[in-house]
Amino acid sequence: MPLLPLLLYRALFSLALPLAAPWLVWRNRRRGRPPMRVRERLGRGLPPVPRGGVWVQAVSVGEVAVAKLLLKELRRRRPGLSAVLTSTTATGLRLAAGPHLADAILPFPIDLPRPVRRFADHIAPRLLVLVETELWPELLTECGRRGVPVAIANARISDRSFPRYKAIRPLLAPLLAPVSLVLAQGEVEAQRFAALGIPADRIQVTGNIKFDATPLTSPSSVSRDISRLAAGRPVLVAGSTMAGEEELVLEAWQGIEASRRPFLLLAPRHPERSKEVCALLAARGLPAVRRTELERAPDHVDVVVLDTVGELAALYELGCVAFVGGSLFPTGGHNPIEPARFGLPVLTGPHVRNFASVYAEFLVAGGAHVVHDAVTLRRALTAWLDDPAAARRVGEAGRALLARHAGATARTVDALEPLLSAPC
Repeated sequence: MPLLPLLLYRALFSLALPLAAPWLVWRNRRRGRPPMRVRERLGRGLPPVPRGGVWVQAVSVGEVAVAKLLLKELRRRRPGLSAVLTSTTATGLRLAAGPHLADAILPFPIDLPRPVRRFADHIAPRLLVLVETELWPELLTECGRRGVPVAIANARISDRSFPRYKAIRPLLAPLLAPVSLVLAQGEVEAQRFAALGIPADRIQVTGNIKFDATPLTSPSSVSRDISRLAAGRPVLVAGSTMAGEEELVLEAWQGIEASRRPFLLLAPRHPERSKEVCALLAARGLPAVRRTELERAPDHVDVVVLDTVGELAALYELGCVAFVGGSLFPTGGHNPIEPARFGLPVLTGPHVRNFASVYAEFLVAGGAHVVHDAVTLRRALTAWLDDPAAARRVGEAGRALLARHAGATARTVDALEPLLSAPC
């Protein structure tokens, strides 16, 4: 990266950090999230890790799921390969702490010279893999200085971000020089990286690894307890909902005739919002229980609120219909692949920029349907409850789409292996 822009970036980041850090710590505590592990993010007090392996960075929950698939396949092919997985968010770190596919799981360093240098010294990676789009100036600059190859896996640039990146292409081109390989989700993403200055011979289309995702298992007792409470009723899974969406889901759900109303599994995107969601249910006089309190559930319950991390993907199996949240308001949408894995028909709002290409394929295949508000959500739910065969056809169309896209993980690792085989 040119010296002047890099110095400006460092100055702005250094000035903003002391102001932002206390607020971030306070926000995490207020929302019941784990501590930020600031000392480790500064590169201090890091636990011992094997050196000379692969470093995988995944910003949050969705990217961590991709990283786990990559690491599983890498370790299957190279059992002796050491691996360090980092994540930026507290929820990402919690999900990363599942099955141990990495030798160490650490918070991502603050992107300033000394923290990044300490991490690089500590890990001494032979390869850095960035999941999706993680263009951190200091990290890329440090890898370039050390000669560490960088690969961007499951690479994507959103519709929203692409014009911004293009506007600063003269600054991005030298920043992206250490990037040895871009493994893009599709042709559109490949063309966007090429437009930012990545040479064509460093770009491959390997597909979207999220299509390969298999759900983490949830304890069988949880599924049994929810099925018992549903008592034979069909189950609507409203997953990854954001603030304001629960009210619309409940309005649509309560608008269905009581005798035909499905049981509701309501999963806010941020589990720390479960108290807020339960308060909303109580205000409506709806009998509900949190997933962590299932053992103390009353005899009659209409709603279970999921207040855990990493279980939603598996619990979609209980559903007959899925509404995927983050989409009725412009927050970017969430992953329709998880419910489609079980053949569920998918309902989504129109705001899905984070998964635009995925939803485009789902809509063409007939595996999803767009709703805009509580009224259209209720109508779609009612139609599928009245015609289960039609709902199953939509769900099977989504599942067939996943089968057509299978294999992105293997293709990605095929492309990474030459970088791991190169001399250190």
